[in-house]
Amino acid sequence: MRSFAPNGLARAAVRFKPAAFAGTFVALMMAALIVSACGILLETGARASVPPERYANASVVVAADQYARLVTGSGDSRSESADPLPDTARVDAALADKAARVPGAEAAVPDFTFPVRQGHGVLTGHGWGSHAFTGAALTSGAAPRTGEVVLDAAAARAAKAGVGDTVTLETATGRAGFRVSGLARDGSGDVAEDATAWFADARSPALAGHPGKADAIAVLAEDGADTDALAAGVKKALTGSGAKVHTGDDRGAVEDRGLGYAKETLTGLGGSFGGIAAVVAVFTASGTVALSVAQRAREFALLRAVGATPRQIRRAVAAEALLVAPLAGLVGCLPGIGLAHWWFGQLKDRGAVPDAVNLHVSWIPLVVAVGTGLLTALAAGWAAGRRPSKTKPGQALTEASVERLRPGVTRTVLGLGALVGGGFLTVLAARSAGDDAANAALGVVMLFMLAVALLGPLVARLCAALFGLALSGGDATAWLAAANSRTNARRLASAITPIVLAMAFASTLVFMHTSESHVAAQQLRAGVTADHVVTDPAGLPADAVGRAARAPGVEAAVGLLDTQVLVPVGSGGDRWLAGSATQGISGSGEQLAKVEDLDVRSGSLDRVGKGRVAIDKTLAASAEVEVGDKLPMYLPDGTRTSPEVVAVYGRGLGLAAVTMDRASLAPHVTSGFDSTLLVRGGDAKALTPLGKVTDASGYAVEQDTDRELNAWANYTMAGVLGGFAAVAAVNTLVMTVLDRRRELGMLRLVGSTRRQVMRMLRWEGLLVAVAGIVLGTAIAAATLIPMMRGLTDEAPYVPPLVYAAFAGGAVGLGLLAVTLPARVALRRRGAERH
Repeated sequence: MRSFAPNGLARAAVRFKPAAFAGTFVALMMAALIVSACGILLETGARASVPPERYANASVVVAADQYARLVTGSGDSRSESADPLPDTARVDAALADKAARVPGAEAAVPDFTFPVRQGHGVLTGHGWGSHAFTGAALTSGAAPRTGEVVLDAAAARAAKAGVGDTVTLETATGRAGFRVSGLARDGSGDVAEDATAWFADARSPALAGHPGKADAIAVLAEDGADTDALAAGVKKALTGSGAKVHTGDDRGAVEDRGLGYAKETLTGLGGSFGGIAAVVAVFTASGTVALSVAQRAREFALLRAVGATPRQIRRAVAAEALLVAPLAGLVGCLPGIGLAHWWFGQLKDRGAVPDAVNLHVSWIPLVVAVGTGLLTALAAGWAAGRRPSKTKPGQALTEASVERLRPGVTRTVLGLGALVGGGFLTVLAARSAGDDAANAALGVVMLFMLAVALLGPLVARLCAALFGLALSGGDATAWLAAANSRTNARRLASAITPIVLAMAFASTLVFMHTSESHVAAQQLRAGVTADHVVTDPAGLPADAVGRAARAPGVEAAVGLLDTQVLVPVGSGGDRWLAGSATQGISGSGEQLAKVEDLDVRSGSLDRVGKGRVAIDKTLAASAEVEVGDKLPMYLPDGTRTSPEVVAVYGRGLGLAAVTMDRASLAPHVTSGFDSTLLVRGGDAKALTPLGKVTDASGYAVEQDTDRELNAWANYTMAGVLGGFAAVAAVNTLVMTVLDRRRELGMLRLVGSTRRQVMRMLRWEGLLVAVAGIVLGTAIAAATLIPMMRGLTDEAPYVPPLVYAAFAGGAVGLGLLAVTLPARVALRRRGAERH
């Protein structure tokens, strides 16, 4: 019995039948690839930091909390979520005096950063006091006083001004002339890339549009002072103010607000999407491992017949996993690192991650990826090896030659439970609205996929029966393909499941985006009724609305200040903060109605004003409010408010989900310059000095282009999941065909021609592809229809060519995956006969 030692059995199986383990190796390698890539992004998000540049010489930086925090539940169920604010939260500038009195502090300087328009260009404005920690130095002239400005070389060239000249600049207080008191250069001694202007510290808060507020307070330490002690002293001195004290690389997070969004994006991709991807990978890999074990049922039966014990069989399967899984995991981690680098680079290119953040690759996600593959292989091998290990020796060979007709009771019960759960969530999503519908629908795809995986043999047998009816009038090869599929339902199920995965996930992710974009484009085109739309990347002049209104023939001119607010949505204890696109209007609701048709469903836009807002119907449903209710929200800088809802409208996806008066919004954003100007009547030529002028249709095309730039995330995720599942499907089909060499040879011996055998296999490949397409499409439809009904009140928009590409790709892969290995198998059988 020594020759049947488990490890010896495993080594011999891998050594003498490597083809049987090639498919398992590929599946586990792909699982490691996707898990490692997502894990690297997740760890990078958790560890992301930005080294300080502007605040590098400030030992301590005081800033407001840049996160909106929502507390839900109470007692043991109490939880707090934190979301990055859409704009900068500011601190009371008077706190600088308290911080300056802390032992070890040499000075505490309020810092201000704000946009300044100069002609058609934009400058970056600062308070002159910031030179104390940035190193900016005068090259000529003197420091600015009230009504004066210091320019850097780039700003001076643009204004064609020198010391003593007067330049006209636009700030939050309007257009005014400033005397140039001096010229300066930044701390590095080089000319700054962005034109910069420095103003008197006493006037900077008002010029920025935030009187009494500072972006941050830079605390400079005395020589020899301990930074930790200084930080502790500042924190104690500012207790109760709500301000946060930062040292080290945390200062960079204050300087670069994009870090918070980058961390959220990376952890979202690596965590949420990574979790879904890991489940898909584990499902697919475990199915491949189970198929590999099932294909060797005859070998295990023979071992049982000659005396091998159940324990030896189970240990042999486990040892095979130990031999194959670690190596497959290590090999998969290499392209996983490459995928993470590519993905991270794409995020940087699109501005989602600051340039200063670097990808962090450590051993942790790699070990997790390898360990996940190993545990998957062990669990799948153990489950698949239970039956052959328990079979009595006398029955082993008999049972190995016949496929089991019914799946196990546990598997059937779990599969039916997943099916019922998916149906329940489908009904729930259909009856919900807004984000509740979207959240319910996301669970549909996972539960239905689980049901397909667990009930695979039954589903495959049903598909084969229906396929057989369709082919009943076909030739012998078609009939034989249907008969083979019915008889070998388990084998068929292993091939169908990955195609269902690919079709369901790719369709859900891609068509979710196409549906939203289609509805948004329709709403935008129907909603913008202005004759002229004026835009400027630097923001429009402060008096643009007034100048446009005075132009000949103009009936109405409304400026839009575009930003975001955060609104608590959800129901019961499951609430979260959703970012909602917001427009601040410069005119009245009556004027807005002349240039925008928001499709008001209830209430009136005429009442929009201080403390009163209009919102989109989807947001109203998600936040569970209606006309007359108070809507809790966080303004862009984190200020909490609860305005009254005075109107609910239907075109928020294409225009803005929240409409409020500009005066209430402007003090809470960094740039108070309008983003867009909508004009009814008049001549485009008269508006040209204000910015780029286009009509409503041209503006809609530009907005669609901006929206499409953000579609890459959905497409990338669809590509990763769909590509993985497609490779898994090909891998499974190749394994299945190669395992049928004996069967194919038998068909040739009884008189079937090579062409007939190949036609039979093509019919089987077509059955697998069509079944996967139909089931995947059904799951995607069950997910998308209620989701889109809840979000847009419309059915999903499925571009025919895109769907045809998905379906055609699945059919092509199915046929290719059976044709190539079949040719190899038939060629080998022919060579063996000769």
